Amino acid sequence: MSETLSQQVKLPCGAVLPNRIAKAGTSEQLAARDGTPTDALRRLYAVWARSGAGLLITGNVMVDRRSLVEPRNVILDDDRALGEFRAWTDTVHATGARIWMQVNHPGRVGTVPANRRPVAPSATREPVPGFNLRKPRELSGTDIRQLIARYARTAELAVAAGFDGVQIHAAHGFLLSQFLSPLANTRTDHYGADAAGRRRLLLEIVAATRAAAGPETPVSVKLNSADFQRGGLSEAESLDVARALADEGIDLLEISGGTYAEPAMEGVHHPGRRADGEAYFARYAEKVRAGAAIPLMLTGGLRTRAAMERLVADGIDVVGLARPMAFVPDYPARLLAGEPEPLLPPGPKPTGYRPIDGYVQLAVHNHQFHRIAAGRAPQVRAGYGTALRAIATLAKAAASQIVVPR
Repeated sequence: MSETLSQQVKLPCGAVLPNRIAKAGTSEQLAARDGTPTDALRRLYAVWARSGAGLLITGNVMVDRRSLVEPRNVILDDDRALGEFRAWTDTVHATGARIWMQVNHPGRVGTVPANRRPVAPSATREPVPGFNLRKPRELSGTDIRQLIARYARTAELAVAAGFDGVQIHAAHGFLLSQFLSPLANTRTDHYGADAAGRRRLLLEIVAATRAAAGPETPVSVKLNSADFQRGGLSEAESLDVARALADEGIDLLEISGGTYAEPAMEGVHHPGRRADGEAYFARYAEKVRAGAAIPLMLTGGLRTRAAMERLVADGIDVVGLARPMAFVPDYPARLLAGEPEPLLPPGPKPTGYRPIDGYVQLAVHNHQFHRIAAGRAPQVRAGYGTALRAIATLAKAAASQIVVPR
């Protein structure tokens, strides 16, 4: 029995997590075409609610239906489907677990709907093929004010639907990550120009989210340790962002890293990994812990109980799992019970081209989520055949995606 990982975690707002293991945000793509949660999505979360993880963080929930990361993303920008969202949270609460909504906007990497021009901090394309087909439109000052209001509105609706907290996604090359990147944000106004300007939008969205969600609701941020791109967000600047978020009083900072160009979050590229071979971003976390008073969640590469317990001893408050729960949905419960760590499929052999390898990893794991949601067991082997079937399914979903006027 792991007493360390079984410990409760009290957050600054007063909320308590049942234990130290969280399911990190995952790409599920199981919403209806209008962004409403489906029975399939609830079935998946019903399985994870019994996984042993004290906290479940949802996959991307879009704040604006005009711009999605992927087909079949969940969308929450008005109150018309709150009943379906409440059914989602009720599914999780039945087991005593907590569920936080991860809110996001894709910015220039939005791929759906295909007939809409994406928006971005600046009118520069994403360098990764497939995401650079359309030159984005630079957000105006009015657009930015409306964007802040959208994040706040989604947070307000999430709390009304029973979600226990809100996580703002500012990593992995999505819109807020783009604002933090000197490579993607070449603005000369007060939302760019220098490091303080680049982080201004994130801090204003955190403040608006806190006001909308209320003082007793946890507000979290997912942040890149670095973009691992030449000219992108550096570790030094990311540490300044972490300190600013600590000053803003967020309840939990989840540390990740990478973008579509350098998918470190997928295990494709992971400088900063510790000598034990786990925890891709542990060295950065140590620097945050030394320089900021802020609860920390570390995600990426974690597999063994021993490594997780060492991280907690070093000051990490919550450990995050994502890909292991695609193949072994009750992975946390086995860790907490002291059982041997389950073996995971090795996955497709890397091609050496990091964007392709990252996308293939994403597709393989997404395929397992769909199997679990359909009441089937995850696969014990997952190679390129699985990846191709998953990509075909995603392409079909993209072709059928519509935006319902509201």
